[in-house]
Order: sequence, then structure tokens, then C-alpha cells
Amino acid sequence: MAVRYEEDEKPEVSLTSMMDCIFLMLIFFLVSSQLKKIEKEVPLELPEASAEASVKATPDLVTVSVTAKGELYVNGKPCGPAGFRSALRSAAAENPDRRIRIDGDVYAPFRSVVQVLDACQQEGLVVVGIHTAEAPGR
Repeated sequence: MAVRYEEDEKPEVSLTSMMDCIFLMLIFFLVSSQLKKIEKEVPLELPEASAEASVKATPDLVTVSVTAKGELYVNGKPCGPAGFRSALRSAAAENPDRRIRIDGDVYAPFRSVVQVLDACQQEGLVVVGIHTAEAPGR
């Protein structure tokens, strides 16, 4: 059976598959850029240290941030003392060797940092590090 085409019809290029590919690439880049940002940033001015050890952030790393006002953040989420304790307790229950990183603002009250260290020790988390900024001369 012969198919007749009207002469007024012009051939069209279907853009549907190309739009699907572009949409999938857009989703891929959005997701991959979000995965790169593992921890949420809390605006802190870290103290400088001349002696430092380079340690890579791992997915199971728990970041405890102490602001200049003494407010506590666990993995970028604000929490009070009770929420902080429960977050440490659940981290210790999942993995007792879980790494804890303390990001303390340069103007944070020392008392708040000591309370964080004390809470980590009470929950049995002994792999604790303090995050500092690199000294300007290095």
C-alpha cells in the first residue's frame, strides 16, 4: 500500500528525545553538585594553626560546629544541648569508632568547646579532632 504525502507537509525534526537527554543531564549535574557538598557550611572563623594534619572528610564523619555565641550545630543543623547529646548518642550507637570533628569559631567560648569534648567522651566517642584554618604563611 502506497502512502501519499501532501506536498504542504514538510519533514519535522522531533526534539523530544534531545529534550529528554538535556533534562537527564541537568538532573545529573544538579545531583552531583549537591553530593560534592557533604557538609553544610556554618559561618565560622576558624583559629589558625601552624602544625596541622591533612585529614579527608568521610561520609561517616560527624561535624560539630560551635559559633562565636556558643551555639551548637551537628552536621550543619542547629541543635540545643539535648539535641546535641542525642545526636552523639545515636552516632556512638551506630559506630563507636566514628570520627568527630569540632569546628570551633575563633571567638567561641572555651566552655562550649570543653562541653563538646566532655559529651564526646561520655558517649564513648574517642576519635575527636579540632578543625583549624591554615596559617597564612604556609
